[in-house]
Amino acid sequence: MLKILQYPDPRLKRIAIRVEDFGPSLQKVIDDMFETHYGTADCAALAATQLDLNPAWAITVIDYSANKDNPLCLVNPEIIEYSGEQHESEGCMSVFPRHVHEKVKRAERVLVRAQDRYGKAIEIQADGYFAKCLQHEIDHLNGFTYLDRVPKLKKDRLLNKIKKAKRLEKNPIPKNDL
Repeated sequence: MLKILQYPDPRLKRIAIRVEDFGPSLQKVIDDMFETHYGTADCAALAATQLDLNPAWAITVIDYSANKDNPLCLVNPEIIEYSGEQHESEGCMSVFPRHVHEKVKRAERVLVRAQDRYGKAIEIQADGYFAKCLQHEIDHLNGFTYLDRVPKLKKDRLLNKIKKAKRLEKNPIPKNDL
């Protein structure tokens, strides 16, 4: 399992490095990313820039299926078309997922060009939740978290929630006080 970086770790602002070599070392990174993804509760997807990896390649792993049996790996993904609009709640494994969520404006539909884990070119058309997930993960690869997509007042409120969550982690309330 790889360590998932937590906001405000400055490494979350890294821009992913384009993958050129699809050899065994990359395959190991992808396998480790899937292991971390499947070993993390309520995780829909992870981008390499969210993880304690050096270098952080342009890779995301996705599987939000109920049985976790629909793995998708995108390498060097880019959104080439956007259409429509949705305004849905988002959380993030790097932004205190049990405590912090916020509505984010995203495209309703996207067309993504990428490569699979072996370098084969693919295009994916997505809408709804899948489109939101793709945009969220590609944002990570470009050095953004969803916090960068919310208005300043909401972001300030979320940052206060994060501070409170950090204090609670350091000084949890004893179970017998609940």
